[in-house]
Amino acid sequence: MKEGLVRIQRENFSISDEVERVKAVSKGIGGVVVFLGAARDFSKGEVITGLDFEHYPGMAEKKLKDIRERALENFDIIEMSIIHRTGKIDIGEDIVLIVAASAHRNDAFMACEWAITELKRTTPIWKSETTQGGDVWVSETP
Repeated sequence: MKEGLVRIQRENFSISDEVERVKAVSKGIGGVVVFLGAARDFSKGEVITGLDFEHYPGMAEKKLKDIRERALENFDIIEMSIIHRTGKIDIGEDIVLIVAASAHRNDAFMACEWAITELKRTTPIWKSETTQGGDVWVSETP
């Protein structure tokens, strides 16, 4: 695996840099699909003023690497990158990025959609939303 394709980090990331990192793997890439998750200001009827993400160190990275490896095995893609931020994130900031690359677009779309669904289902990353009534832990992830 090319270094840095799967990361958990506090700092923001550059979408264009990550796309170029994936594209650099092969000249056979003809389609690149990007999923970008961003912090929104409204959820479940509540105004959200900020987010805070925590993760299980070591285990979360292992799960993301597993998701990438399974995507490469089960979909006809050439490469995939997965980055998730932790810590305090302001409204409008980027949270998660998945870049899937393949010879043809459909394979990249399917792999990208599967990867974000699997990430939210299995990765030990937890989100706390700051609302007017206080902080609320969201139970969409394990």
